[in-house]
Amino acid sequence: MTGPDGLAARQAALVAALVAGGPLPPGFDADDVAVARRALLRKRAGLVRYHWPRLAAALGDRWLAVFGEWADGRTPVGALRDGWDLARHLAAAGRLPACAAAELAAREVTARYDGESAPRRRRLPAVRRIGRTIAIQALGRVLVR
Repeated sequence: MTGPDGLAARQAALVAALVAGGPLPPGFDADDVAVARRALLRKRAGLVRYHWPRLAAALGDRWLAVFGEWADGRTPVGALRDGWDLARHLAAAGRLPACAAAELAAREVTARYDGESAPRRRRLPAVRRIGRTIAIQALGRVLVR
């Protein structure tokens, strides 16, 4: 592969190996790529932590391990959406801590997110229950119990 198309294909293969669990492209050292991959995963976890502070705090010392296990092999879709998807995953598995459930419920009543496209702000009242937590949004206010 030579030329711009070949270079683009090699770059895409390297990015896939670094962030999406793709195979190691020829000509790259496996140990070096693994180190870079772990560093990018830690950076990604830090960005998600910024957008989902209660989720990260609720998981405490397990944050990096839980996030890393979930994110391994998943293409990043942005910190907000990655955190949302992780929180939904943990909720579905019954492993979402209560304060993180409150954070997720509050997000669910203020925005529509289908897991595919970018979240959109809700304009109508909404109610969401996550575990034992319920969130209600009406007239621009959110109540979480």
